[in-house]
Amino acid sequence: MHPVGDDGRMRTVADHQLAIAQLLARLSTRESELWRGFPLPVSSPSRVLAADVVTPIDLPPFDNSQMDGYAVRSAEVAAGVSFRVGSRVAAGSLAGSLEPGMAAPIMTGAPIPVGADAVIPIEASTPDRFQPEDGSRRVSFEEPVAAGTFVRTRGSDLAAGAVLLPAGTRLGAAQWGVLAASGVTEVALVSPLRVLVLSTGDELTAAGSPLEPGKIYDANSVSMAVALAGSGAVVSDVLVVPDDADHLRELLGERLGSTDLILTTGGVSKGAYEVVRDVFEGAGVEFVSVAMQPGGPQGFGTATLGGRSIPVVAFPGNPVSALVSFEIFLRPALRELHGLLPDRPRETRPLADALDSPEGKHQVRRGRLNSAGEVELVGGPSSHLLHSYAASTLLVHIPLGVSHLDAHDPITVWSIDD
Repeated sequence: MHPVGDDGRMRTVADHQLAIAQLLARLSTRESELWRGFPLPVSSPSRVLAADVVTPIDLPPFDNSQMDGYAVRSAEVAAGVSFRVGSRVAAGSLAGSLEPGMAAPIMTGAPIPVGADAVIPIEASTPDRFQPEDGSRRVSFEEPVAAGTFVRTRGSDLAAGAVLLPAGTRLGAAQWGVLAASGVTEVALVSPLRVLVLSTGDELTAAGSPLEPGKIYDANSVSMAVALAGSGAVVSDVLVVPDDADHLRELLGERLGSTDLILTTGGVSKGAYEVVRDVFEGAGVEFVSVAMQPGGPQGFGTATLGGRSIPVVAFPGNPVSALVSFEIFLRPALRELHGLLPDRPRETRPLADALDSPEGKHQVRRGRLNSAGEVELVGGPSSHLLHSYAASTLLVHIPLGVSHLDAHDPITVWSIDD
């Protein structure tokens, strides 16, 4: 029998993906964030432009040399003709001018002297090295040269006033570099969502504390925070919360002002100590069962708390369930909101060994490729096997309605080794 929502409706993975995307769609209208000057916002790994950026200058801003060599008047160059050697032109210097019958030693990136229209590399010169500046030097070239040779002309990369980077561009090393090269000091960035992470359960203990009997170290707060950062979001706070509804309400009242989204783990099933359900169900959050393993119990909705409405996404507490839920439901929606590619790289590969799966659920296993390029599973299907997840590079998808696959059968995998 397939799991169903609390309203009696069948809840498929696709249904819940759509529900989360629609829940977060209201956050797409947030204001952009203005960045001015340096230092760069390098603490966030994924920044995206909210508006076009126009270059205020030509790139490059002046004609300059592509090589170390000699700046010449191309019409004068012929085999056997020697030239008086002028003053050297260094990168960062003024261009100066080139008189007829002269060749000016020029360095890469240096401005082309007025009158010159080509550069001949030092390797194609006789002598093939720069001479001391003693006033009696001459140089010759074996072959003629065309105008424009080894000259980077002004605006050849981009002319002033043109769109340097369009809205929606993800800013990596090259993009930040071209902004700096253009002298741009102000850009509008897509504002990262601020997410409050709640890891719930009386059994949880923070790393570094003594582990008392019956307790476990909390993993979800760390894994969810890192996963959120990789999706463009900013974690506004991380709280490890006991199964105390009044205490949770008090904490929420203190932190809602700096939060766009609440992400919880644990407390979403139908047990006796389900603090997330106790606090959020009456506030407008819906709790359902999804036909997925792991990650069946889920919660989502807009909660009204302290006079404010805020989206809530609630995952199960088992660490693998929480991570799989994030990958399937929240990561794609968050990355799309931040202008990032939403989907993991995916492909179809043959299975290394046969497997069984519950026919009524979409099962997500963990795996990696063997030397033959086949998918081998890592660990079993249980939702507590976090080490097996950490040793995996793939999420392995066995769709709803499939109960058995043989070795070498094709299967869809998502790459998670980034």
